[in-house]
Amino acid sequence: MNIAQQLHVARAVNFRGIVVGDPLTFKNNEEGFASLLTWIKNLQRLNNLDEAIVGMEPTGHYWINLSKWLLIQDIDVVTVNPHLVKRNKENRDNTQSKSDKKDALVIADMVKNGYYSEVRYTSETFEKLRVLMSNRDVVVKRLVSSINQLNRWVDIVFPELRQVFKDITAKGNRNSSFIPVPYGLRNYAAPRGYYWLEICNEEAAWIKKGPITPPAS
Repeated sequence: MNIAQQLHVARAVNFRGIVVGDPLTFKNNEEGFASLLTWIKNLQRLNNLDEAIVGMEPTGHYWINLSKWLLIQDIDVVTVNPHLVKRNKENRDNTQSKSDKKDALVIADMVKNGYYSEVRYTSETFEKLRVLMSNRDVVVKRLVSSINQLNRWVDIVFPELRQVFKDITAKGNRNSSFIPVPYGLRNYAAPRGYYWLEICNEEAAWIKKGPITPPAS
């Protein structure tokens, strides 16, 4: 079976490798899955076949719903290696041409020859944990990237900040009531909640609104 985002293509061969039935193109929804099951049952009845094994490439996540639905219908589902599919395309017509119907037939041949892996399903709890871990990895990577960008711009625009705060992402830095800044920024608007305080011609600071309590020298 050739798997895609919206339409799947199914081909069938018997245990001798002889093609049985016509190709089936069906949608990636429950109605399409039902038509696949009807197609399989008809082929079994017309060709006196007792068992059916459905093979597919694990293409992205598009195969997961179909494989679980077939499992509920007591249909064995296996997966084949996409790299082996590409290498076995010449077995049918001695060409490397590609089409959904040809790929589906190549996969059917590979399943008939035993070149497949059984699908191991996990519990719903385990799958939820796996999704959470995957999402956490994405968030951590974005956080690290943001911190690296922040460090870069501090080094370029305001390296003096590190004389006050070794870690610019620390809580004390974010909540500071006294933030020394380059005197050249005196013409820029202060951040929300702060006002501008000029100390001397070479030093200045943003002070949080409220009582002025500059740090001890």
